[in-house]
Amino acid sequence: MPPPARTMPVTQKRRKRGFEAASKLVAGQLRQPFEKRGFSETKLLTHWAEIVGEETAAAAIPVKIRYARGGFGATLVLLTTGGRAPMLEMQKDAIRGKVNACYGYNAVSKIQITQTAPVGFAEGHVRFEVKPEAPPRPTPEILNAARVAADPIKDSTLKDALERLARNVLTKNSHSRRS
Repeated sequence: MPPPARTMPVTQKRRKRGFEAASKLVAGQLRQPFEKRGFSETKLLTHWAEIVGEETAAAAIPVKIRYARGGFGATLVLLTTGGRAPMLEMQKDAIRGKVNACYGYNAVSKIQITQTAPVGFAEGHVRFEVKPEAPPRPTPEILNAARVAADPIKDSTLKDALERLARNVLTKNSHSRRS
C-alpha cells in the first residue's frame, strides 16, 4: 500500500514564487482594523499619495469613512493642520472625484476636514510632511578659509570642487556647534 499523499492544510494558502507587493502580504491582517474605521478598500490608505497626488497627500491624511444609514453617500474624514485646511476646502470636489475613481463608483458624497496640530492627539503621533529648512549660508570667514585651503591646487576643476567641499564642511561644522 503506498504512503498517503502529503497535502497542505486547507486554511494555509501556498505563496507564489517570486516577489509580492508588501500591501498584498499584510492586506488580510489589516482588513479588520481598516473596516472598523470604515475603509472597505485598503487601497485608499495604502496608495493615498497616488490617488490624490503628492501635494494633497502631504497636506492631509484619510482618517475615517462614515456611511449613511441607507448605505450610500459616505463621508470621508480627512485630518490636516489648521493652515492647510482652507486650501483643502477649495479642493474638496477634486479630492472626492479622485477617491470615487479609486472605488469605481460614487462611494463618497461628502468630505469633512478636521484640523489638528502638526502632531495630532487622536491618531497617536500624526506627522505631516514639512519642507526641510534651507541649508545655512557660509559666513565670509568660511568662504575665505575654503579659498585658502584650495589655493595650492593648480587644476581649476579640482580646485573648485575642493573649495566647494571645504565650504560645505566648514559651514556644516560651524552650524552644528551653534545648535
